[in-house]
Amino acid sequence: MIAFCCCCCVSFKTRIFFDSFESCFYVIVIHSFGILIGACVIFKQLFSRDVRVRSQVGFEPERRGSHPYLGVDFRTLHTRAESAGTIPARRIRRLFSFQRHLLSSRLLRGAPQLNPLHILDEDYCGQAKCMLERVGSWNFDIFLFDRLTNGNGLVFLTFNLLNQYGLIELFQLDMVKLRRFLVLVQEDYHNQNPYHNAVHAADVTQAMHCYLREPKLAESLTSFDILLGLLAAATHDLDHPGVNQPFLIKTNHYLAALYRNTSVLENHHWRSAVGLLRETELFSSLPAEDSLSIERQLGSLILATDISRQNEYLSRFRTHLDENDLCLGNASHRHFVLQMALKCADICNPCRPWELSKQWSEKVTEEFFHQGDIEKKHKLEISPLCDSEANTIASVQIGFMTYVVEPLFAEWARFSDTRLSQTMLGHLGLNKASWSAMEPEASGSSEEGESEPGRATEEPSSRVLSQGSQES
Repeated sequence: MIAFCCCCCVSFKTRIFFDSFESCFYVIVIHSFGILIGACVIFKQLFSRDVRVRSQVGFEPERRGSHPYLGVDFRTLHTRAESAGTIPARRIRRLFSFQRHLLSSRLLRGAPQLNPLHILDEDYCGQAKCMLERVGSWNFDIFLFDRLTNGNGLVFLTFNLLNQYGLIELFQLDMVKLRRFLVLVQEDYHNQNPYHNAVHAADVTQAMHCYLREPKLAESLTSFDILLGLLAAATHDLDHPGVNQPFLIKTNHYLAALYRNTSVLENHHWRSAVGLLRETELFSSLPAEDSLSIERQLGSLILATDISRQNEYLSRFRTHLDENDLCLGNASHRHFVLQMALKCADICNPCRPWELSKQWSEKVTEEFFHQGDIEKKHKLEISPLCDSEANTIASVQIGFMTYVVEPLFAEWARFSDTRLSQTMLGHLGLNKASWSAMEPEASGSSEEGESEPGRATEEPSSRVLSQGSQES
């Protein structure tokens, strides 16, 4: 009996011991788990903060300019300090974009809509929709349209045009993927840039639409050609850093090394566009060979905007027109005409009405001068047309119009002698006269360049081509 009691006592004490040990073990485990959770929370907060910082910076440190004494962050290159307490406009745009995404996603659930592809919310249905009805007008005010769409002009304009041409249905484009692709394209433009931003891309896309409607093109281009033309226009300056190719080369930027100092920006725009096409799987419904063909031809169009090859394309275009051998039934000839149309759309600002053209001129010159200021700050050689002390908006624009714009649009008018071509040349002449009136000293030299506008680009100055390389 005593032995039994002793055994029970030992057993009871052992149980207490193990119960206590188990409790302590659980306490230790729970405490450790709590520490682990706390550490995870702290890490998550730090990681989130790091992500926010990197998203504001834009480029990873190793992707910045690699010049030994020049670390230029292109995402903040043209940024102006915001006043304390203000909500970033980018965040507001994203909130509105989310609302529109909800509205467009209702279409996939079969919700009835008067317009089956209408994606603008009620707040913007009025004026923005009215403007889209006149999207083929050469007087289209892209600045006003961008304001009416709350900074989403590129998304809505491109979506509307793809729908208007019936390309969404024809190529079986998933609306959610298309929407995501266009939003990502718009987000990848640096809207801090005064000129090379999403508004410029939307303006070029609208101009491309005007050219696609010209009789010669409208009668011969295929739906595939039109899709390529619109996509190339929307993405032709994707992720543009706001500085030109010579700047990237002389600062030993990684992009210059990657593309061996040849069409650096244009190659980057093309590769960025292909990256977004693959990320969103926009053409997943098409055969793989068709998707690859779109990517290749998209690159061919975007690379044609390299202004350093301006004479090459213009000379070839002029030869075709002189020999009258352009056959738009030939796929390669249609593609070449698309290249020329995109080149015209890219530098058509001087051919717009004065109220629009003047705004673009001020924006592009602001971007030039800002680059010049950076070069002065870091004691680099100042790029042509980027020195605000040696150039004015008027002098920059007069030279650009004389040596680059006039020769190109004179040949385009030979190819497509329509009311639009004559309107563009008319605006170009008036705008050049307006700038000349502001720059009396340049009047004499500009008049000399007007003697034969069609041949004025035989020996263009390097200064003007430098400007063009930044505008392209």
